[in-house]
Amino acid sequence: MERQKSMEKGLLRKSLSIRERKFPNEEAFLETGLSRKSPREITKKAQNDDGECRVTATVFFSTFVAVSGSFCTGCGAGFSSGAQSGITKDLSLSVAEYSMFGSILTLGGLIGAIFSGKVADVLGRKRTMVFCEAFCVTGWLAVALAQDALWLDCGRLLLGIGVGLFSYVIPVYIAEIAPKHVRGSFVFANQLMQNCGIALFFIIGNFLPWRLLAIVGFVPCVLHVFCLFFIPESPRWLAKKGRDKECRSALQRLRGSDVDISREANTIRDTIEMSEVDGETKMAELFQRRYAYPLLIGVGLMFLQQLSGSSGVTYYASSLFNKGGFPSAIGTSVIATIMVPKAMLGTIIVDKLGRRTLLMASCAAMGLSALLLSVSYGFQSFGILPDLTPIFTCIGVLGHIVAFAMGMGGLPWIIMAEIFPMNVKVSAGTLVTVTNWLFGWMITYTFNFMLEWNASGMFFIFSMVSAFSIVFIYFLVPETKGRSLEEIQALLSNSVQ
Repeated sequence: MERQKSMEKGLLRKSLSIRERKFPNEEAFLETGLSRKSPREITKKAQNDDGECRVTATVFFSTFVAVSGSFCTGCGAGFSSGAQSGITKDLSLSVAEYSMFGSILTLGGLIGAIFSGKVADVLGRKRTMVFCEAFCVTGWLAVALAQDALWLDCGRLLLGIGVGLFSYVIPVYIAEIAPKHVRGSFVFANQLMQNCGIALFFIIGNFLPWRLLAIVGFVPCVLHVFCLFFIPESPRWLAKKGRDKECRSALQRLRGSDVDISREANTIRDTIEMSEVDGETKMAELFQRRYAYPLLIGVGLMFLQQLSGSSGVTYYASSLFNKGGFPSAIGTSVIATIMVPKAMLGTIIVDKLGRRTLLMASCAAMGLSALLLSVSYGFQSFGILPDLTPIFTCIGVLGHIVAFAMGMGGLPWIIMAEIFPMNVKVSAGTLVTVTNWLFGWMITYTFNFMLEWNASGMFFIFSMVSAFSIVFIYFLVPETKGRSLEEIQALLSNSVQ
């Protein structure tokens, strides 16, 4: 506790040093927390604090529009499960060819992730989302019209590039516009909307032919582009580009016309000035001691998220149900019915329980679910308790996907958007996002092969990864709820020093 207070005091001193150069007559008393200001000024400060915490209709609408891109991501992830039987039959694809089709979304995501930070920095957050949808729209059309495996893979690859860009820019945009006391819930809505997309395609995939399913995925992408023209750009990105007037205008729009945003605008400006002292950090310069802790957290969480097998379970849920002898249509429909309410619960409690608690609970449930699947497929291979295998399979798959949706799916992206300062956000965010998509591609491509080779052993490994994730989170991941982005970044920087 004493260390935390000293870190916060250090942040305040560092921020005030810039303010004092601009306003030398303004006194601050760090030790007592008092200031020589009139009652009117104190009242004005209280109004500023209230304005910074206010959740306006503009913030709600901007967040909803941004996370609509995640809905498109969920549609892409859920497509491969519902369309598997139809595509393999109509285009005569082998297991290897369909594994390539399913996994190439994550390969495209890897390509998009490599350029995500730079594109978002150059184009801005809004225009990057429009750029993403150009890939998604083209990809869905290519899939819908495909006559062979090549066009199918090309369409899926383009869709993946758009999704890879989305995975970085959406959480970053929301974290930069949302008030700190609801930032976790708002960024977690990213995962909620992704689950909505997956759930929709899990349900309608049981009834619609795969070409029509691709057209359904195309429609929300077009609507998303239209809505993006009605939301403001990120004030922090505008401030970084030196567009102070536009920054204040966007901030005023987000906080409300009757709110004095000067204090928040000055804090953003001062933080960016402090980060610009060292200049923009290149990828090679990222591996310095002062960035080691946040980098370890960001990369570690993404690495463990994918090695828990989450992408493979989601992409090939139908195959898992069929292998366990449970009807896939019923299984995917049950998942779709439950995963959205569970993600909604996660959105509500993330700023109440905190990131750490929810992450560890999610990993524990995923580990137990993977262990149950390991036991289920193990019993099946030895012919033990054959009547229980379908039940264990259903509970295991359902538990794994729901537990992932509640915590480990969205929280690493929230933390990624919070922990990196502006001068390293491009390079660090790119590295973290690339890590996620690289290991996601490895898991989704090899998943079907491992399932045929030794399903029980595969899920036992996944359960051990989830167990290790709990240890990693407990000892290394800090709690970030209720803190501004500037406070979080300063605390992480001071912890290294």
